[in-house]
Amino acid sequence: TMSFLPCLKKKKLPVPLGRSIFQKHTPPTQQNYQALLETCLKNKCLFTDDSFPAHISSIGTGALLKKLPRNLQWKRPHALHRSPVFYAANRKQLDLCQGLVENCWFLAALEALTFHQDILAAVVPQNQSFERKYAGIFHFRFWHFGEWVDVVVDDRLPVNEAGELVFVSSVYKNVFWGALLEKAYAKLYGSYEDLQIGQVSEALVDFTGGVNIRIKLAAAPPDLWDILTRATYSRSLMGCQTHLGVYFPSVSLPCIQSTKVLKNGLVAGHAYTVTGIRKVTCQYGPENLVRLRNPWGKIEWKGDWSDSSYKWELLSPKEKILLRKKKEDGEFWMSLQDFKIHFLVLMICKLTPDLMSQEDGKKWMYSLKSGRWVKGSTAGGSLGFCNGTFWMNPQYWLNVLPVEDSKKNLVSCNVVISLMQKHSSKHRNRAPHLFIGFLLYKYQDSNRKLPPAFFTRHQPVNKHQVFLDEREVTYDFHLEPGVYVIVPSALKPQQESEFILRVFSRKHKASLVTVLDGDVFLPCVNDFYFFLYILKEIVDRYEGKIWKDFFIKYFEHVSNPEINAVQLQRILNNISWRNFQSFHLSFSLDACQGILALLDLNASGTLSIQEFRVLWKRLLFYLEVFQKRDTNRSGKLDLVELHTAVQETGISLSNEVCNLMAIRYGDPDLKISFESFVCFMLRVEIMGEAFRNLTQDGKGIYLRESEVMRI
Repeated sequence: TMSFLPCLKKKKLPVPLGRSIFQKHTPPTQQNYQALLETCLKNKCLFTDDSFPAHISSIGTGALLKKLPRNLQWKRPHALHRSPVFYAANRKQLDLCQGLVENCWFLAALEALTFHQDILAAVVPQNQSFERKYAGIFHFRFWHFGEWVDVVVDDRLPVNEAGELVFVSSVYKNVFWGALLEKAYAKLYGSYEDLQIGQVSEALVDFTGGVNIRIKLAAAPPDLWDILTRATYSRSLMGCQTHLGVYFPSVSLPCIQSTKVLKNGLVAGHAYTVTGIRKVTCQYGPENLVRLRNPWGKIEWKGDWSDSSYKWELLSPKEKILLRKKKEDGEFWMSLQDFKIHFLVLMICKLTPDLMSQEDGKKWMYSLKSGRWVKGSTAGGSLGFCNGTFWMNPQYWLNVLPVEDSKKNLVSCNVVISLMQKHSSKHRNRAPHLFIGFLLYKYQDSNRKLPPAFFTRHQPVNKHQVFLDEREVTYDFHLEPGVYVIVPSALKPQQESEFILRVFSRKHKASLVTVLDGDVFLPCVNDFYFFLYILKEIVDRYEGKIWKDFFIKYFEHVSNPEINAVQLQRILNNISWRNFQSFHLSFSLDACQGILALLDLNASGTLSIQEFRVLWKRLLFYLEVFQKRDTNRSGKLDLVELHTAVQETGISLSNEVCNLMAIRYGDPDLKISFESFVCFMLRVEIMGEAFRNLTQDGKGIYLRESEVMRI
């Protein structure tokens, strides 16, 4: 038997289609950033955005107004700091702090962006500054219900009498990208107050257009650590929430003034960013650790593996120095076991939905279709509410074809289906989310819309359907070849909304997936439908062919590979460095031993595949910077080129330190090869990380002799 909600309401008479007044989703106002910028530069004036004015109306009309300071003012960054910076390449300067808006969910997602420069650059265009071509205008890009939209804002920000930002701010007071991004997001959704209620998963999708995976940690899969590992080393953003309030979107996640801080240091009903993971080697064996950050920039976990925990004494001095932080910055470590106990849900957002699969790197196909539920026409509600109208809902046909040239035609195809509802108001929180869901049916005849009788005689593939009052509902299926029909619906009949339906399938298992629409709004008779072919292929370019070919060659058939210095040398010297062939790269054994010593935190003498993955991404970044600054293509950097290359990585070094490093790593002419540049940059980054973790005041550190020798 199928477990559906009982029918609670009497069947309503259909409303004639011509009398239905459907409130369509209000799309954001489109402004041409480049044209506005050029106009302002030509007229030598600063941009003022009349569509989102520096006025109380842009903040909101409700409870948020009561929190505002007296004499609220709107000021541009040049009036707040003598040298404002839009964006700083050094990740440590991207730390953000929550303001008066109760939007820890948004900020937790925003923090996740700072760990993925490629994704951040897509949302925050990097060619913006307060100096070159400055006109008081900035723009940001968000994925908004199926399409990327460009949101333009001026740089007038709300501040108190002391000139302090009242909403999102940076730990570094001269950095303003976070505050301006929050303003653009508030404009997209109506006002700052409209950001008070939300979930981390919503913002993660808005930043990426990706697929959300929600894992209830109380019933976490046994391979949770493997899932976290794949998420960490792929293009994924992660957030999580503590117990209380997470499944009640109508209740805002709390702010500092009104929330409960538990004895263990965690905040009840609060959103956090997952910033990393690490398997450490203790005296009693390995331990899986998760690193998290409170978006407030303070108030941390006090249990095992917290800043003051005795557990750190169980690690090697080097590992302890490079991982442990002794400062109240909101970031902390905890064991995976404690993470599952004290957090309610983990949200992972990935551009391709292969996270729950062992088959990373494979290609996916993607299709998107828009639809709507209209009273008396297509708002049939769920089977649990009077199944006599369920058939009225829009129907989408899914054709899963067998693998080409395969003898096993019944191999299942991994398909991810996502249903997202659109709010009709310009303000995202003026109307609550409907309870939404969908049923998936196997069907033989693809020539007509499913009749009402079909649904009383057949069971859906997803027998245990759950309706959620969330913006998006996503499920993962393994489907055999055949014809299926997707029926999205609201929980109750006659509930109106627009929606988008997204379907993802693996290219290597489904040679073609098509979606057909039985929606009555199509200009066709119900017995005939238009095909929407999947045209967009999603490929993770940062998980691209170089890495895929390399991984298959060296690691595909090796479980838990460990790489020593000799193997590292062979691997690096055998890689085909595509697009960087103007000079020959050759890593010496001495250089590889130095690299291994820097990255091998647990003193095992080898690198794990995760540690090598970190090295891999740094190598690609260093190589790009190196070739850009090696203007004469000599394969070496002189002192001037070295200084500019270091600055481009986002690291600030004095001339004296840079010269000393050139003496240490350069040839007799003080010129640096790429191999030496890698060792140089890795040491600078790791020593900087060690200093930040150990310093109490930002000015100095105290180390015992044994600790110095281990760094």
